[in-house]
This record gives sequence, C-alpha cells and structure tokens, in this order.
Amino acid sequence: MGRDNLFSFARNNGLLVKKTKQYHITNDSKHFFYKSPNLIKDMLPTKSEQVFVTDITYIKLEGRHAYLALVTALYSKKVMGYKLDDNMRVGMVKEALLMALGNCIHGRETIIHHSNRGIQYCCPDYSDFAVGKGMILSTTEKYDPYKNAVAERINGILKYEFGLIRILPDLNTARKMVKESVATYNRKVRHRSLAMKTPDFAQANQQHDYLSYRTGVDGRVKC
Repeated sequence: MGRDNLFSFARNNGLLVKKTKQYHITNDSKHFFYKSPNLIKDMLPTKSEQVFVTDITYIKLEGRHAYLALVTALYSKKVMGYKLDDNMRVGMVKEALLMALGNCIHGRETIIHHSNRGIQYCCPDYSDFAVGKGMILSTTEKYDPYKNAVAERINGILKYEFGLIRILPDLNTARKMVKESVATYNRKVRHRSLAMKTPDFAQANQQHDYLSYRTGVDGRVKC
C-alpha cells in the first residue's frame, strides 16, 4: 500500500491524528496592491519549470516563530527554492525565488509565478523583482487554500511527515532541519500523481501526465 492509499485508509477509519488549528497568520491579503489574474485556474502543466507555486508557512521555535517561504515546481512537485527566517519581509521570498531559479535545468525563458494574495508577493518590491527575473505573475482569486493546493500540500508534507510541526529549539536547528527535509523530500518521496516517481526524477525527466488536485463533495483534496 502506497503512502496516499495508507492515509486515505487511515482517514476513512478515523485513525489520523487531528491537525492543530493554525492561529498564526502568514497571509495578509488586505492591501491595495495590484493582484494578478489566476493564470493556472484550469491549466494542466506539461513540463518542468513551466509554473512555480509559492507559499509562506510558519515554524514554531521556543518562544517565537520563524517563517518558511517555499517555491515549488507545479509539474514535478519539487521544492526548487526555500528560505527560513525570523521575519516575513520581502527579502525572504526574494531569496527563495533566487534559489529556485538557480536550480532550474531546462532553460525556460519565462515561468508562471503563482501565489496567494499575500502582501509579500503583491507588493511592487517583489512583483517588479519577479517580473525582472522572467516571471509571469498569477495569484489566487480569493483566500482559499485549494486555489494553491500543491503549495499547501507540500507545506503539510514537510511539517507533518518530517517533524517541522514540532516546537524547535532555535533558528539554526530549524534551518538544518528544513535543509535536510527538503533534500530528502525531493530525492525520496514518491507521489502517486508522479507515477510513483520522486520529485527529482519527475523534474529531470518530464515523463508523466500531470494530475491536478481537485476537491471532492466532502471538501477533501483528491489527486
């Protein structure tokens, strides 16, 4: 039984540990900056590095929070770039994007950059920076995690399957754990939606047909 089927079985039989509610807000969408249209609403990517999806999540430290910005390739679900810091300033998401671009191997001239409506992604400081790096900006139409489902799913995998949900002692420890978790996830985690290949393999070989995340009648994400 694969991981996805195991989790489906456990969920259907009430065997999953309930997730704690997120009370720490990382998405401030109440701003007046321009919000780009959603360019991936009905899109099925066909190749690597065609679309990047981005998000910010929080990591609990002793007595405070850190913030993790992730950039994931939509087609392969590979984490292309990340940055962990003790603030949510624009510099953090810029560094995550620069790492993602540095890890590209297919030489795309333009990449769709999809994000939520958070101020870090919509402010001119970041949007001008991203466009200058060849990004075509796209944002969700409203705050709905299913509109950025892949980014949200990767957040969950890293936190719940690699221990980043725990309270970590300090920022340096958290950075080491994030680095190791991302590397292990990219190299070893197999996805049913990637024909049971790893993100690294899917990114390099581009062999699978993309399967989108959809919500069923019960509201759960289906792949």
